Amino acid sequence: MMQKVVLTAAITGAGDTIQKNENVPVTPQEIADSAIKCAQAGATVVHIHVRDPKRGGVSHDPELYAETVRLIRASDEDIIINITSG
Repeated sequence: MMQKVVLTAAITGAGDTIQKNENVPVTPQEIADSAIKCAQAGATVVHIHVRDPKRGGVSHDPELYAETVRLIRASDEDIIINITSG
C-alpha cells in the first residue's frame, strides 16, 4: 500500500539563523533558488521567512515576500508556498 507523504522544507529557519549558519539564504533570489531546488527534490511545501538582504536578519517587508513568491512562481514548480512572519 502506497502512502502519501507531505514534505515541508523550512528554507530559512526561524529567527536570526544567519548568525548560526552563514549558508542560510538571505536575498529573495537565494530563498527562491533554495525553494525551487527543494521542489525539484520532492518537497511539497516550502515554509518561508524573508530576510533583510543587507544584514541577514528577520524582515517583515511585504515587498521581499512578494519578490520571493514571484520568483518561485516564475519557475513553474508545483509547490505550496507557506509564507510567515512569525
